Amino acid sequence: MGDRGGSNSGEALLFLTDEHLRRAIEAMFFAYRGFTADPDRILEEYGYGRAHHRALHFIDRTPGTTVNNLLSILGVTKQSLNRVLRTLIENGLVESRVGRKDRRERHLYLTDTGKALERELSDAQRARMRSAFRQAGPEAVAGFRTVLEAMMDPNMQRHFNNNTQTEER
Repeated sequence: MGDRGGSNSGEALLFLTDEHLRRAIEAMFFAYRGFTADPDRILEEYGYGRAHHRALHFIDRTPGTTVNNLLSILGVTKQSLNRVLRTLIENGLVESRVGRKDRRERHLYLTDTGKALERELSDAQRARMRSAFRQAGPEAVAGFRTVLEAMMDPNMQRHFNNNTQTEER
């Protein structure tokens, strides 16, 4: 076993102080602020908020997803999601189709206009992440992903892993 100073970086992590954790929490707050700044400016032009962005993102990732699945992913109330979807449907960004097997289900798809807005929002975030990842290097990127996955609730890990598996096929 090594010393408490930890020449092994994994061992050093076992001795993180509250101050190290506070700084990491602050870094996440500021990083999230930067990560959402560009999309927020774009969304503001349309009178939309982050809930609209999240809905567009996950509908784009899983075309034909059901309202219930989207509720599960987003973790919002049905009333809140219905408000967001109603706006996106009325504005021609999302199309709601009746289920073929179960007519009570509503399957959600982005229209061409919805795809264009989602692409614009995602492009802004991808550019920021690409730049940060290039600066940090491959080992830091792998570590970052590991930390993010470890912080996810098990339910969200399942959604994330399902999307990752679909992406890698």
